[in-house]
Amino acid sequence: MIEKAAAAQTARIGTQTGLSDWVTIDQARIDVFAEITDDPQWIHTDPVRAAAETPFGGTIAHGFLTLSMASKFAIETFTKFDGQTMGINYGFNKVRFLSPVLSGDRIRGRFKLNSVLQKSATQLLQEHELTIEIEGKETPALICQWLGMAVFD
Repeated sequence: MIEKAAAAQTARIGTQTGLSDWVTIDQARIDVFAEITDDPQWIHTDPVRAAAETPFGGTIAHGFLTLSMASKFAIETFTKFDGQTMGINYGFNKVRFLSPVLSGDRIRGRFKLNSVLQKSATQLLQEHELTIEIEGKETPALICQWLGMAVFD
């Protein structure tokens, strides 16, 4: 089963492999993220002060909140291979935050497959370039190289 998945994915290297739906990053989501990560910096949590003292005109999402949406985007767009028992987040080779996500912005994830490597008889390592786009803006919120391990029986 893994050999079939590896061959199929290898043929897709360099192509778009997923595009998620748009998700609104509102102040409520930003506030919850600030609370659970103990990061209540005012540029994220104080709309009045952020409007007055930043060039953003209001609050912005934490970079790590934007990055954390990668999981949702992957769940929306990827399907399991035949014989795959699970997928494991293997980490990142590179993450770049390019543009802030303002409260109220909508974002989505666009995946392109960069590489595939069969690590063992049961493990298939894939690297995707993930671009998190901001609706209506040319510059994306972030671009990263995300590693995922597909585990097979």
